[in-house]
Amino acid sequence: MHADVSRPADRYSPLYFLASLGAGGLSVSFFMYLFFWVKHPDQPVPVFEDIAKAFLEGGLLTQAMIVVAYLGIAVFAFLHYKLLIWNISQYRRLKGTAKWEELTTTNAETQLLAMPLTLAMAVNVGFVLGMVLVPGLWSVVEYLFPMALIAFALVGWLAFRQLGDFLGRVLTQGGVFDVTAHNSFAQLLPAFALSMVGVGFAAPAAMSTTPLIAGVSLIGSTFFGIAAALYAVFAAITGFNSMLHYGTARESGPTIMVVVPIMTVLGILFLRQDYGMNVTFGAETAAVENLAFLSRLLTVQVLFLMLGFVVLNRQGYWRQYIFGAEDSAGAYALVCPGVALSVMLHFWLNKGVVAAGLFDKFSVGYWAIAALAVAVQFLTIWFVLHLNRRHFGKAGRGAEAVPAE
Repeated sequence: MHADVSRPADRYSPLYFLASLGAGGLSVSFFMYLFFWVKHPDQPVPVFEDIAKAFLEGGLLTQAMIVVAYLGIAVFAFLHYKLLIWNISQYRRLKGTAKWEELTTTNAETQLLAMPLTLAMAVNVGFVLGMVLVPGLWSVVEYLFPMALIAFALVGWLAFRQLGDFLGRVLTQGGVFDVTAHNSFAQLLPAFALSMVGVGFAAPAAMSTTPLIAGVSLIGSTFFGIAAALYAVFAAITGFNSMLHYGTARESGPTIMVVVPIMTVLGILFLRQDYGMNVTFGAETAAVENLAFLSRLLTVQVLFLMLGFVVLNRQGYWRQYIFGAEDSAGAYALVCPGVALSVMLHFWLNKGVVAAGLFDKFSVGYWAIAALAVAVQFLTIWFVLHLNRRHFGKAGRGAEAVPAE
């Protein structure tokens, strides 16, 4: 690494994987337009043929929506993979350095799980690109599902290996885990990574017509989903206890909101499983059950968003790290809640409210909630562009980036 750096991103932290993750999440968020607003009667997700038909037969508003969706998917997918490649390069340069040694001997070692978290997102983004860009993809999709399961299994293996290194160290060597530095939800990052692997693993359960593939997907996604939930509960309880004793670490304040994306990812995971059990294995679930389930998850998200904003406002985090003189790679953790809330609102509206008969699809009430989801999405886009200018812009302000622990 060069001693003379001009950008905060040049002082690399593995948390910069979250910049790639956020871009990938935004790419997927634009797919929600196509997923819920384009008819796809022949398969559970819209593919190129469905979208092309909707564009040719639809009115001006439909065509505009599809154009916006495609632009959003393409632009943020490009940014996602660009930042992923950059992160992998920087990560490899970091290994073996004194900073790496410090990172892997402190609580901050779990930051390394930002890599498998983002790799799992990369596979999801790739699948979205395939659906919207490749004609005839669905005719060969059953051959792609086993490959996807293998890819997610490999990412999951990487996540467990990194988590095993951390837990093996702190649970066998007394005194190496600093409880006074555990005063945030930073340790929920492994749970986020495992849940992202799990939701990818669950996709074939919802889309495959082969019982064996759907069953393997159901079992594997259950494993990763339960592992994520268990670790999240453990890390949240111990982290909250430390926060009550020592206050929330200022640079790690955004991690309070990491519960929001975990809820969205696990929610989609269980919806995919439920759909697969209904279609492939003959189980039956009432629509109101999904409404209640999604409403509970949305409630948890809103509560943690409220708590997070209270803490960040009291700490002056916005003045210091978002609009002030200092920069923190951990600020990118604030992107994920925005993406996750937008996506959750789409699912809550379509799979919960509309499916249960509370609103008709495309009614005034429907568009009011959909507009809220889109507003959150575009606010998040502005935030991503703002952070990218601060951290990756050519003209640095001389402030040193602070990696959240």
